[in-house]
Amino acid sequence: MKIALRRKSKTVSDEVPDDTVEALEPGWGAPPAMARADRFSLQDLLVEASYGIGAKPSRLIMTTLGTVLGIASLVVTVGFAQTAAGQIANQFDAVAATQVLVEPATARSGSGSEVATGTLPWDAPQRVERLAGVERAGLVAEVDVKEAPVTSVPVNDPSAAALLSPAVVATTADLLEAVRGSVVTGRYFDSAHDERGDHVAVLGQRAADQLGINRVDSQPSIFIGETSYTVIGIIEGVERRSDLLDSVILPMGTARNDFDVSAPTELHVQIATGAGTLVARQAPIALSPNEPENFTVTAPSGRSDLQDDIQADVNIVFLILGGIALLAGGLGIANVTMLSVMERIGEIGLRRALGATRRNIGMQFMVESVVIGLLGGLIGSALGVFAVVIVSVAQGWTPILDPWLAIGSALLGAVVGLAAGALPARRASNIEPITALRGS
Repeated sequence: MKIALRRKSKTVSDEVPDDTVEALEPGWGAPPAMARADRFSLQDLLVEASYGIGAKPSRLIMTTLGTVLGIASLVVTVGFAQTAAGQIANQFDAVAATQVLVEPATARSGSGSEVATGTLPWDAPQRVERLAGVERAGLVAEVDVKEAPVTSVPVNDPSAAALLSPAVVATTADLLEAVRGSVVTGRYFDSAHDERGDHVAVLGQRAADQLGINRVDSQPSIFIGETSYTVIGIIEGVERRSDLLDSVILPMGTARNDFDVSAPTELHVQIATGAGTLVARQAPIALSPNEPENFTVTAPSGRSDLQDDIQADVNIVFLILGGIALLAGGLGIANVTMLSVMERIGEIGLRRALGATRRNIGMQFMVESVVIGLLGGLIGSALGVFAVVIVSVAQGWTPILDPWLAIGSALLGAVVGLAAGALPARRASNIEPITALRGS
């Protein structure tokens, strides 16, 4: 039986119900449009990606391990770099941040040589010790012994090989504390020795070894020319002026009487931490109110430049090493993702044949790579922080680690996964359905 249908204005026979006609009106003979909820959603993408990630747990572990090692290496190297730089800078700052050096200013003469434009007063330590922030101060003067030999025996043997004599310097009694030295044996001379001009001497550790003196209880003597000086002490551990360890040290008053020392050459000042700027400004005025420009002051700044330099240099080296390790992890993700694409060509072709777009396929593999990278980044960052803390505590160091480094390293794992998965995802999205189904 033939049934007459009407579209829009045309008539329909009575055999066709009204609701059938209404159902056929929006495109007669065509299937209804697919609802948006039936398309490939974000939930479907995550489900497919999680299935692809967890399909082979052993491969997932091996792939993640590469990223874990890369991120952990990056965190450990940067963490150790920051910790090591902090330790070195702290040890330096313990001395440099509390030391001020004052010297006479110099100017170039007509002959081209440099001459001092001022002289340090003999009571310079007492003048600067009145300043706020100054703890101790001491003077140093170079002593010209006019080629007189410095020996530990009074007899000059012409047949013996000539030895280089230790240098001779003169200091005030407070200098040892100002330069953070320590006495090995005996004692350092005091202000009474200085005032009386006693013939006593203190040896630096290396100078004592050179002269063959290792104890002072028997009152050994050294000879500068033909004049004897009783050795009352041996020092070591001078942190600020280490050349004192190679010298014979005389009281300032003794050097003035015996060798006509005309003026001190250096004033060493130990200050409280943070007082460097203030002392540097006030010390020249305290020494010479009318001509403060005649002195040169070397004082620590508010922050040690050494710390910045060390941290920058060490960080560059370790960042390169960490970057290499991270590159290895990224290549591991890329290789495994590419292998996964090759093994799942049949699956890709079937999904394309069922309606999955190139974008759906590419996004699936990209999500898999990002999840693997993020997982490796989280684990690697945690292991790196743990390693830095454990090693630092075992060595008695203060662990220094930027918290943003740990957070950024975890996210960096996801970025590495994203970059590593770009090429495999592109290749997977370009696979034609018919080719994939034939190849599978």
